[in-house]
Amino acid sequence: MSIDTTSEKPRSARRLWFTVLGAVVLLGALAYGVYWYLDARHYESTDDAYVGGNVVAVTSRETGTVIALLADNTQSVKRGQVLVELDPTSVDVAFEAAKANLARVVRQVRGQFSGADRFSAEAAQARVQLAAAQADLARRARAPEGAVSGEELQHARDQVRAAQAALSAAEGGLSQSRAAIAGTDIARNPDVLAAEAQLRYAAISKSHMKIVAPVDGVIAQRTVQVGQQIAAGAPLMAVVPLHSVWIDANFKEVQLARMRVGQPVEVSTDIYGGDVVYHGHIEGVGAGSGSAFALLPPQNASGNWIKVVQRVPVRIALDPRELERHPLRIGLSVQVKADVRDSSGPTMTDQIAGGQMTAEAGDGDRARVDALIAQIVRENSGAR
Repeated sequence: MSIDTTSEKPRSARRLWFTVLGAVVLLGALAYGVYWYLDARHYESTDDAYVGGNVVAVTSRETGTVIALLADNTQSVKRGQVLVELDPTSVDVAFEAAKANLARVVRQVRGQFSGADRFSAEAAQARVQLAAAQADLARRARAPEGAVSGEELQHARDQVRAAQAALSAAEGGLSQSRAAIAGTDIARNPDVLAAEAQLRYAAISKSHMKIVAPVDGVIAQRTVQVGQQIAAGAPLMAVVPLHSVWIDANFKEVQLARMRVGQPVEVSTDIYGGDVVYHGHIEGVGAGSGSAFALLPPQNASGNWIKVVQRVPVRIALDPRELERHPLRIGLSVQVKADVRDSSGPTMTDQIAGGQMTAEAGDGDRARVDALIAQIVRENSGAR
């Protein structure tokens, strides 16, 4: 009786391959377990992360017609650089009218000071006339009986009353003129200050005819065209400061247990591939889950309920030097890996909100306007 060895060979081969496969799977599981225990469990990662940044709106503060467009999408601009020019004809007229009004008001106030001096002189003259009339009346009253007629005595009394009325009128005018200028000089008079404020406002409006970049950045969302009539507050374009972007990483709530502010983070992007790795740190954790701030937040108090793991946005600050070498764009998707080994930091940032970004303010060239106002006041107040 012969033994069939042809069927035993395939079975032995299969057993060998199954044994090898089992050993490979076992070694892989063991290697992963060692890797997870020594390294992977100390990191939290997500690919639900995107580049965030500020989109600074460029708007007009005045109504006007666009006569020049000096920047377009994708172009880099510097803070204070002129982006759009408006037709300045009407504001130039208003500026010249404000200058003339200030000169006129200064001359009026100068006249008020002169009027006070005039009323003071009139009051002094009225006192002299009153004293003379009173002395004349007293002299006639002491005259022997029959030396002065009754009519002449009555005329003397009338002159005294007239002199008293003239003195009262002069003193009233002096009091009124002094009330208008009391405690001030021409430069600090309320009417002059109001006229100066009108001139400053006209200068500011004139400066708004040139719309400048509020911050350094790249132009985006340009909608304005040359010749377009725009209203105050209308959005014209946006400036995106790419040097100060950050990462918004949406981690699952189960990943936040050991996540702390200040922990180091590595970020890789699709735009540059794995060769470029950004280094940053956790700057803060959002105040709520994304669904809580949605337009229609979930209402779990009614109907059937199924638990869904929520995600919380975590802001990650990046190294500015790395951003300068490899700029990022808002909205790009990234992969985030946070090192959570050191969990001694705070769970919430203790940084008080401050002015982290300021825009270019249009003050109408205050120094130049101040010099112009001083010149107008000097030339029309008689000062040398």
